[in-house]
Amino acid sequence: MSRRQGPRRALAGVGGRDRGASQRQRRVGEALRHTLSQVLRDGRCRDPELREASITVSEVRLSPDLRQAMVYVMPLAGAKAGEIIAALERSAPFLRGQVAGELSLRYAPALAFVLDASFDEAERISALLARPEVERDTRPQPAEGENDQHAG
Repeated sequence: MSRRQGPRRALAGVGGRDRGASQRQRRVGEALRHTLSQVLRDGRCRDPELREASITVSEVRLSPDLRQAMVYVMPLAGAKAGEIIAALERSAPFLRGQVAGELSLRYAPALAFVLDASFDEAERISALLARPEVERDTRPQPAEGENDQHAG
């Protein structure tokens, strides 16, 4: 990190969810998420894979210059995820045009679609926490002298 660059600026391009994202990146990402959700919900896409699918747009991450957007999506129950991602990639120019019409940005960002794995990760963690040996360890243990007081 150079002296001129503050710590926030140095982290702007670092990977990881929302790590170092500027307020503007987060704000524009949220506006993009709402707009894309609305376009997909309204069935404006001509692709038959997208017309019949219920798709959750969980997050949009933007590059520091706001020209590229990584859109994290999850089809309902994860059904036909590969086909849905392919259909979204095919429809990316159309969706970019829809975003450009809805939001007043200098440049409409190029859209790249990624299957959101956070749902699977949350399910895996829930399953781990529900295991008997883990559940036993998460219960509060009585303090050491507590049982002795009730005995006598």
